[in-house]
Amino acid sequence: MKHLPKHIRPHWRYLAVGLEAWPDANIDRRSFQRSIWFAAQNLLGDAGSADADLTVFSFDFEDGDGEALVRVRRGHTDEARAVLACIDDVHGDSVGVFVRGISGTVRGCEEKYLGRQREVSGERSVVFADETRPAITRDGALDIQVDDSFVGATELDFE
Repeated sequence: MKHLPKHIRPHWRYLAVGLEAWPDANIDRRSFQRSIWFAAQNLLGDAGSADADLTVFSFDFEDGDGEALVRVRRGHTDEARAVLACIDDVHGDSVGVFVRGISGTVRGCEEKYLGRQREVSGERSVVFADETRPAITRDGALDIQVDDSFVGATELDFE
């Protein structure tokens, strides 16, 4: 089956959502998705909720604090924000839901609103085993190329 042409494919927006609850709350992705669908159906109706197509794209919740990435069709972000504002409990646990921001890409949303910064990497030469060798640096860690493999080190090993 062929892919749809780019101008016919659906366009999406991604909402970065923050979650707050009591530390003993047991909230998982499935129960949060069900709460979104229930709130969307109550607020927008069957046709409106199907058109907005709210889907939990990623989810992380632990010790009463969490975040989620919710996908919605472009043009329905206001309805999506209203739906999320209607959620006050998930699977019997009281929860506060707030939208941190909206982005057109998953990566942009994660980096800008969810605090998942992109790894900064670079290359440099280091002296290892009495020879100058190429190394790849990532957030204070070094991967030194030795023949066909790599050796791991930290910045502290070379200062």
